[in-house]
Amino acid sequence: MSAINEVSTRPVILTDGAVRELKRIMEEQKVPSDYGLRIGVKGGGCSGFSYILGFDVQKDNDEEFEINGMRVLMAKSHGIYLVGMEIDYVEGLNNRGFTFTNPNASETCGCGTSFSA
Repeated sequence: MSAINEVSTRPVILTDGAVRELKRIMEEQKVPSDYGLRIGVKGGGCSGFSYILGFDVQKDNDEEFEINGMRVLMAKSHGIYLVGMEIDYVEGLNNRGFTFTNPNASETCGCGTSFSA
């Protein structure tokens, strides 16, 4: 397991609302304590890439960060697509769920989980 990187190298921002909801989900789903929050991208979606957000164990090609009290795992190759992104959780009348604000996305899809770079 690698050492946790310094706060100054955090690739993404997790808002307080996102952290509250993630911790609630972890407790509700009884996520094992050795799991971290995996943030990443995968091919597909309406615009070419879609976001990965889930709980997982650390893999060999991962970097580990502590962001707003959460252990975050990210494949080293995904940083180019995600650096500077903000993940929030909203609860509104018309919308409820995680939102991704990504300054690296040249286009986003109406679903909010797909982008092109």
